[in-house]
Amino acid sequence: MLCPKCEVGMVKVAFDDIEVDRCGNCEGLWFDMLELEHLKEMQHSGAIDVGYPEKGEKFNEIDNIDCPVCHTPMIKMVDKDQPHIHYEGCTVCYGVFFDAGEFQDYKHETVLDFFRDIIARKKKG
Repeated sequence: MLCPKCEVGMVKVAFDDIEVDRCGNCEGLWFDMLELEHLKEMQHSGAIDVGYPEKGEKFNEIDNIDCPVCHTPMIKMVDKDQPHIHYEGCTVCYGVFFDAGEFQDYKHETVLDFFRDIIARKKKG
């Protein structure tokens, strides 16, 4: 499978019995349907996200990507609990792509995230 952001081959990374795909270049992560939800609940699963958020932010700017599984255009998504987290989702196979560092952030909601999101909502409204 090729990375939807930089088109470099992705490698399988396992945590317990769940395998996700990680890009060897941008270190983004591909989650097949429901893998993201299962891994979020598992202790220490953040270890699969080895990328730095600064690298992820650079690649997060890339728009209009296609799903690496079914090759349909993906849509930008926002986590409802942490609206500062933006990722891409496939409307056909329901896979999702997180840039480097985003899964660590997604997995660990902090008090700082809570206040950052309140401020972001006030700026938009």
